[in-house]
Amino acid sequence: MASTFSGDETAPFFGFLGAAAALVFSCMGAAYGTAKSGVGVASMGVMRPELVMKSIVPVVMAGVLGIYGLIIAVIISTGINPKAKSYYLFDGYAHLSSGLACGLAGLSAGMAIGIVGDAGVRYCYLI
Repeated sequence: MASTFSGDETAPFFGFLGAAAALVFSCMGAAYGTAKSGVGVASMGVMRPELVMKSIVPVVMAGVLGIYGLIIAVIISTGINPKAKSYYLFDGYAHLSSGLACGLAGLSAGMAIGIVGDAGVRYCYLI
C-alpha cells in the first residue's frame, strides 16, 4: 500500500502541539488575569461602587489574551496540511516554537495584568 504523504510523519505532531500550547497557555494567562483583577473589582464595588465600571479595564485586557492565543492556534492549525504540501520537521518545530512564544507571552502578560490590575484598582479608592 503506497502512501501519498510527503514529508516527515511526526512533524504534524509538533505543529499541533504548538497550536495547543498557544491556546492553553494564553487562556491560562487570561483566566489568571481575569480572576486576580476581578477580585480588585469586587473590592472596589464594596468601597466605591460608582467607580466599578472604570475598574473593568484590566479584566477586558486579560480577556483579550485568550483571543490572541486562539487566533495564533487557528493560524498554526490551518498551516498544517501534509496532504496538500510537504510538511517537514522544520515546519513542525517552527510552529511549536511560535505557539510556545505566543502562549508563554500570554501567560506572563496575564499574570502581570492580574497583579497590576488588582493593585491599581484597590489603590483607586484611596484617592
